[in-house]
Parts: sequence; C-alpha cells; structure tokens
Amino acid sequence: MMPVRTEAAYQRLARTLRGEIRRGRYAGGVRLPTEAELAREFSVSRQTVRRAFHDLVAEGLVRRTAGRGTFATPQGPYLRQFGSIEDLMGLSLDTELEIVEPLRRQVDIEAASRLRLDGDLVHSVLFRRRHNGTPFCVTAVHLPPEIGTRLAELPELTTTGAVSDVTVIAMVDTRTGHPIAEAEQSITAVAAGREIGERLRCAPGTPLLRVDRTYLTTAGQLVELAISYFLPEHYSYRVKLRRSPG
Repeated sequence: MMPVRTEAAYQRLARTLRGEIRRGRYAGGVRLPTEAELAREFSVSRQTVRRAFHDLVAEGLVRRTAGRGTFATPQGPYLRQFGSIEDLMGLSLDTELEIVEPLRRQVDIEAASRLRLDGDLVHSVLFRRRHNGTPFCVTAVHLPPEIGTRLAELPELTTTGAVSDVTVIAMVDTRTGHPIAEAEQSITAVAAGREIGERLRCAPGTPLLRVDRTYLTTAGQLVELAISYFLPEHYSYRVKLRRSPG
C-alpha cells in the first residue's frame, strides 16, 4: 500500500488562513495576526508562519507591508491554488454546493468506460458550486456503483436544491477501503451549451473552462470521474509545480 502523504505544519496553517480570508474575516483593511501571534496561537515556529505567509503572498491572497503588517488583498474572481489532493477537498472551506440533479443510478457508457468498470451502470450527480452566492461552476460527478450506493442515503447529494459545504471527493475518501492518493486531469476550452448556460447564468456560446478529473486510491482504483465547467470571469485556476527530488 502506498503511504498517505501528510500535510506540513505550514500547509495546515496556510489552509486555515486561506479559509478565513475567503470568508471575509480580514476584509476592509483588517490586519492579519503577526508572526509571533500566530506562532503562539497554533504552537508552531515563526519560520513555519513565515513559510505559510510566503505561500499566501505567492497566491496573491495577502500583501506584506514593512512596518505595518500583513493584509488581505481585495477579492477578485474566485481563485484556487491546487498543490495536493487535500487542496481539492478543501473547496468546502469557502464555497457551497447546490444539487441540480440528485444522485441517481443510470447507464452511462462513456463514464463507465473512463472509470474502467465492467458494466455500464454508474451513479451520477449534477451540482452547481457557488462563491459568495455567485455560481462559478457546474459539475457532473460519476461514481462506480459500489461507491454510489454508499452515498445514496446522504441528503446532501440526494435532494434537489440541497445546499451544503461538502465536496463529493471528501465523502468518497471516507467511504472506500483505501484513501484517495492522486488525481489526473485535463483542461480544455469549450463553448457553453444551452443547459450549462442556464445553470451558470450565461448565454449559449460563452467560453468556458472544462476540467475533467479522475481520482484514484492508494490501491490504484478509480473511484470518481468529475467533469466541471467554469466561468472564466468568476474563476481563476492556479497550480503549484514542484521539481522532483534527485
């Protein structure tokens, strides 16, 4: 079994601060706590705090002014930086999910093929994700039958119009025999069709960002296919790339 990667202390702190910034805790020029204050509050070193701040500055979420402190930058489009599976699960920190078509069992040959299933049946759910009340993404999630059955009793996924702060992949992660280990994705530009346009409140033909993502467990099992359509004016995507050791 592959080892599950754990977050470093600076990553956990950066995630906490990122969520607070997104929720508006430091809006209107409110200063973030100092390095010393955060080090005491979270029982970490000042070097850990400094590394967390470095990441937030690189993401454009905060600015540091000598002699004054650290401040949140004005919010523009919804911005997410992804460097780990945990970052993908962390969408629930600052967005909400609204069910458009509840989880259901259906025949979908293409989705079943991409999940490498023996049959043609999958469990699918369609939802819209919002930030500060503004829809920026519509996602269709397809699951293998054994995974979908385990989620079939959850009202967050089975009730049309239900609103929650969950992520499907986080639910899947806790209901499989092996944790999620990796994701594979492709990104393309597409034009909005009528149905997607209605759900994103944009005109047909509007340019969208399509992100196809599959998730695999530590055992190499494909457990989710997610196909998302993003509005570029309400969403910015940033990914961190690291050089391999050695």
